[in-house]
Amino acid sequence: MQWQRNLAICFFGSFVNIVAMTVLLPFLPVYVEHLGAVGDADIARWSGIAYAATFFSAALVAPLWGHLADRYGSRQNLIRASFGMVVSMALIGMAQTVEQLVVLRLLVGLAGGYTSGSYVLVAAQTPKERSGWALGMLSSGIMAGGLVGPLLGGILPTVMDIRTIFLGASGLIFFNFLATCLFITSPPRQGRADKARADSGPAPRPDMSVVFTMLFVAMILMMANMSIEPIVTLYIRSLDVGAQSVTWLAGLCMAASALGSIISAPRLGKLADRVGALKVVVVCLGIAGLLLIPQALVTQAWQLIVLRLAMGLALGGLIPCVSAVIRQNVGANRVGKMLGYSTSAQYLGQVAGPVLGGFAAGSLGLRFVFGVTSVVLLATAGWCLLLLLRGPAAANNASLDDG
Repeated sequence: MQWQRNLAICFFGSFVNIVAMTVLLPFLPVYVEHLGAVGDADIARWSGIAYAATFFSAALVAPLWGHLADRYGSRQNLIRASFGMVVSMALIGMAQTVEQLVVLRLLVGLAGGYTSGSYVLVAAQTPKERSGWALGMLSSGIMAGGLVGPLLGGILPTVMDIRTIFLGASGLIFFNFLATCLFITSPPRQGRADKARADSGPAPRPDMSVVFTMLFVAMILMMANMSIEPIVTLYIRSLDVGAQSVTWLAGLCMAASALGSIISAPRLGKLADRVGALKVVVVCLGIAGLLLIPQALVTQAWQLIVLRLAMGLALGGLIPCVSAVIRQNVGANRVGKMLGYSTSAQYLGQVAGPVLGGFAAGSLGLRFVFGVTSVVLLATAGWCLLLLLRGPAAANNASLDDG
């Protein structure tokens, strides 16, 4: 079926794009130093700027790409994004100064957007009764890319030049570009007469209170996750772990969280199709908030690893469910634009999370970050619960007429 083939291509393409975007994370400081940064402080500063640049620019343009996808079709948007990534990754491998690297990282955010475009296409074309499962599968591919990319980034620089890695990533994305051009299909566009008949009926009225709540949830989710990830290494070191084991255990802890999300995303998405996506959002936020409390009290690294795995299982279905709720509460002609806003909210959370988490850890202590994040997630779960209890429309059990 058309939507199933499109899901498979988007799954593969999103995986490849995320691998290419995250493969540089382990050796980014090395590349920054190679491009002329001098001293640990200068290297750290430029590495942070280069890392955040992509998320910042992507947050600015995600709603625009979503709007254009609504107007001209999601397939064209995916072709543009995959070609933009081909060019951007190749140029990053040719950068000569650290300033050029930052500009090119900005270009990645401006020209890319394949994963967010995939969410729009899958959400728009998948039957509503299967949307949670489909978005969960897509989310698993994205998170798997985020797990594989850094692992490859830790191995590849030992066997090849860093610039070659970027050129190889560009070549891999080129195959994704070809697959998108050849195999992604769009539904037939409405003719003028059909569109006029559709527009003559009563237009569905979106429940914007639900939509705005989901945008806030998307931002809070990423902010909560990214406020913890940057301090995991420091937290493990504070547990009297041997110096040689700190980085290995920190990587295992981060991988456990990602693995939990990969496992749970399609299953929670399928559950959301049966019981309602907003219900799953409330329960997952509540469980994640409660799991942060024992994380602040652990005394051994293995305890933190187990709890982060459980945390990943709880968080894995949230983004697909958020996308499903948005999909079910807006008309078909606004899906791309609103999911673009959701992507922007996630990127803003990814930028703000490390800053707030680092500030809180430095001022109030590492364990305090877990406590504050727990309160934020539990408060957000309570807000969503009130929305759910408001009525059946908020629970997204009724579908809108996309006509």
